[in-house]
Amino acid sequence: MNGFTSDWLALREPFDRAARAAAAATLDLPSLIAGRSAEDGSLSVIDLACGTGANLRELAPRLGGTQRWRLIDHDPVLLNAVAPALAGWASARGHRFEQHGDLLHVEGRGENGLAFAAAVQTGRLDLARDLNTLPFARTQLVTASALLDLVSADWLRALLDQALAARCALLFALNVDGRTAWDPADDHDELVHAAFAAHQRRDKGFLGPALGGQAVEQAALWLGAAGYRVRQADSDWIIDASQPGPSHPAAAALQRAMIEGMATAASEQAPDNEAAIRAWRQRRLALLERSCLRVGHTDLIAMP
Repeated sequence: MNGFTSDWLALREPFDRAARAAAAATLDLPSLIAGRSAEDGSLSVIDLACGTGANLRELAPRLGGTQRWRLIDHDPVLLNAVAPALAGWASARGHRFEQHGDLLHVEGRGENGLAFAAAVQTGRLDLARDLNTLPFARTQLVTASALLDLVSADWLRALLDQALAARCALLFALNVDGRTAWDPADDHDELVHAAFAAHQRRDKGFLGPALGGQAVEQAALWLGAAGYRVRQADSDWIIDASQPGPSHPAAAALQRAMIEGMATAASEQAPDNEAAIRAWRQRRLALLERSCLRVGHTDLIAMP
């Protein structure tokens, strides 16, 4: 399974947060849990490929109420970073954070006024092989962020089969959908984007070639056929390094990382075009302080 560093996750988090805020009104997240709590009144959540817990930090205040989270990842380094990341986030937002052994607890009030209290446990698991060991039957919500475009059709089908059997609600955020646009444009943008998209569809360790930009469409098709109510919303990254201000350093840093990552992946995918891709990279870096990059993502919720 391919991994992501905590530095990369921290670099993207403010852009993830802005993108998800734009989608939240359309998705109507509180409706996701209406009438779905367990007998004790709490909401049980499984967060797949949790990283350092960004999905929890986004959702817990928006959902409100009493919550029990199980954060799952294969990377012990990222799992070890969950507690300090939650503690720092809670301190910055005025929430209360406690740690008692392996159990974490955070409570506070979201920007929407909803009070929340979340008990959090982390677990290490190879999601490609051991997905069926998770307690879907005791879970009301299964969620993931920036995951579906990395997985194969077979893996996605297996996940949905288990979630559907347990009648879980589903929320998949920040799935790449294939839309990418630069301003200003470059003559070789399309060449690089096509090679990069093809590279995204390589096997990422989830039982076959990744779905890439087709992931949300495939998930929505299967969920709709199973009788789920499906809602989607755009959650695009807008990485604008052309505007001065407090967000400029973060935008420039993420845009630079995207340029480097796109060029590397495109060159691996299309080595015959390496010279053109290298020239594209140089021009893009030279334009960085005047460029805006939009990367299309889609959020999806589905309810039985």
